[in-house]
Amino acid sequence: MSTDYAAWVGRQEQQHDVVVPGPLDRLAATLDRDDPPFAAGDAAPPLAHWILFLPQARHSSLGPDGHPARGGFLPPVHHLPRRMWAGGRLRFHAPLRVGMALTRTSTIAEVTRREGASGELIFVTVRHELREDGQDAVLLTEEHDIVYRSADTPAVKSAPAAPPPGDWQRQIVPDAVMLFRYSALTFNGHRIHYDRDYVTREEGYPGLIVHGPLTATLLLDLVRRQLPQATVTAFSFRALSPLFDGAPVTLHGTAPDAEGRITLWATNPSGGLAMRGEARIA
Repeated sequence: MSTDYAAWVGRQEQQHDVVVPGPLDRLAATLDRDDPPFAAGDAAPPLAHWILFLPQARHSSLGPDGHPARGGFLPPVHHLPRRMWAGGRLRFHAPLRVGMALTRTSTIAEVTRREGASGELIFVTVRHELREDGQDAVLLTEEHDIVYRSADTPAVKSAPAAPPPGDWQRQIVPDAVMLFRYSALTFNGHRIHYDRDYVTREEGYPGLIVHGPLTATLLLDLVRRQLPQATVTAFSFRALSPLFDGAPVTLHGTAPDAEGRITLWATNPSGGLAMRGEARIA
């Protein structure tokens, strides 16, 4: 089945939020960081905007997977019921600070259909721009890639081979509690992250799936742990294979090159590549 979603390209919506300390403190706790409590004027860490502008769909409007029903701002890709966060590209122009009132303007930049080895895929790219209310300057720019796939697609595919170990390494075991806390922080109702019966019986996975944004946040957190004084100016990432609760994940990074580029990747217990990314620092 092929549907033309061209009419959705260019569609926009705006959301508003305020940067407050509590969620930032809870994000730090979820990442197992020993940060002092956030106070007015403090800079939020990079990717903390993912715990802002949260979805507010009514419970009665949710689909069987816990996501809001199709339609509205995003195109209604009804024939491909599985929706995942595939990757993104971000530029951090200036920090978000505690106390700022923000507006996020979101635009559907592109909708493309691809034929993969496992069947049809629909990719939707949403461009976000964050500004402080009353100001013209853009604080953060993000291109967010969403992929829709068939329910018949094999749940687990072979992970690509990973590079040799990086200059930096950190191993963690994302457990069900970590996944629940991140779902709560992002108000993410997707059942694959907390409902073991659903994810194993309905979607065919061997366990709870680690959120793509959580893995990306952990990769950038590795940079913050290694280079606490550095300023991250850009970050890109791509999810390549799923990670599951209770299984060790190894985060890797390279020391920055002369242009401030850092290569990052996450591997599963077998050494397969789950996510790769690149950060730039100043």
